[in-house]
Amino acid sequence: MAIQEIGEDEWLRMVRIGQGRDAILFYTPFCGTCKVAERMLEVVTALPIGATLYRMNINFAPRLRDSWQIRSVPCLVLLQGGKPQRFEYAMRSVDYLYGLLKEE
Repeated sequence: MAIQEIGEDEWLRMVRIGQGRDAILFYTPFCGTCKVAERMLEVVTALPIGATLYRMNINFAPRLRDSWQIRSVPCLVLLQGGKPQRFEYAMRSVDYLYGLLKEE
């Protein structure tokens, strides 16, 4: 499973049915820390995590950025049924990210 690029409009059109678990990594293209976070998450996606992982350029996501009050990037938003449950700004380690995303 790889990290899927998704746009804000596409995300807002998706119907989140049931209890699906998702995560969105908000990033900007020239952010070095964002690139490190993405590499760490790519390692995590090689393991069974039970969540679908997306990435979204925050420059093109003003509605989600404002409504979810995202303060900086990288920001990993953990969602349950399409609703934000947790915002992670510090991508501490691959092990830490795996613990956040693994199936419960």
